[in-house]
Amino acid sequence: MRLLVLGGTVFVGRAVAAEALRRGHEVVCAARGESGSVPEGARLIKVDRDDPAGLADLPPVDAVVDVAPLSFPWVQRALAALADRVAHWTFVSTISVYADTATPGQTPATGAVLAPLPRHATRADLAGEGGTELYGGIKVAAENAVRAALGDRAFVVRPGLITGPGDGSDRFGYWPARFTRGGRSGSGGSGGSDGSGGRDGRGGPVLVPTGERLAQYIDVRDLAAWIVTAFETGLSGTFDAIGPAVGLGKLLTDIASAVGAEAEFVTATDEQLEAAGVAPWSGPRSLPLWLPPSHAGLAAHDPAPSLAAGLEVRPLADAVAGALEQERALGLDRERRSGLSVGEEAEVLAGL
Repeated sequence: MRLLVLGGTVFVGRAVAAEALRRGHEVVCAARGESGSVPEGARLIKVDRDDPAGLADLPPVDAVVDVAPLSFPWVQRALAALADRVAHWTFVSTISVYADTATPGQTPATGAVLAPLPRHATRADLAGEGGTELYGGIKVAAENAVRAALGDRAFVVRPGLITGPGDGSDRFGYWPARFTRGGRSGSGGSGGSDGSGGRDGRGGPVLVPTGERLAQYIDVRDLAAWIVTAFETGLSGTFDAIGPAVGLGKLLTDIASAVGAEAEFVTATDEQLEAAGVAPWSGPRSLPLWLPPSHAGLAAHDPAPSLAAGLEVRPLADAVAGALEQERALGLDRERRSGLSVGEEAEVLAGL
């Protein structure tokens, strides 16, 4: 079959294109082509989705995968141009569509979503107050439009935290990289050129959040495989694309074990982390995978409907290996989008 990926040059879109090619499908990627390259074997057609007629000259295809992140008009125009011509449509949404961020165990059948926001936004818009709700609201509007146009030809997936090859967010990869680096003393310097900080990477204090909480993730390769299977089989419906929830303490212990580290966990409460100026989840001076109680539900959705619908989740060791490969490619000692620097972590540890 011929698959059209609206995107296809970075992360999720590229992983979908690569998986479809691996299975023998013909893949066309429609993108500006400025953020990255398409997988070998895919055809890139350069388009500008800001142009109302930007998708007018695309070839006939059997299925569409749209990863549009921040623009309802992009989705609306794509549907107008293509919805009547295809047998299956995947829209990659987000778990951020849910209005209730605190309650665990939600599914698409039980969780209320945010009010739809049929608008366009920029990444700068998301950086301000209410950015998460803006992002989620745009995705809700896009989901509604996709379901209205495609009916039982629509497959809407709501990923949570995505990790694996191509992930540049640092939200999961921080931890394999941190355990690989090992413990460090002092508050400055980048350590050894190999990212080990001059140590063997098998010990030392590591700051982790305390308390009972859950964590979830999905490897981008598993997400891509499910999306390709969905268009092969005609799977439709709305699903959370996320693996089983596990205790965060166990997850971090297992990640450390997977990279061969013998780290000394130094725990801090939510109050201690907040007092030290550590942000939850992502961004500068943050502790990835840590969520306060008000948002704990975001990492505790019920994956049962998705697993029953064919989502397959690889072993943690495979996910960690993929994340660590990405981390090493980017540089373990680089300036991060999320996480604590060596000096920041040492500062927080010293204050406990």
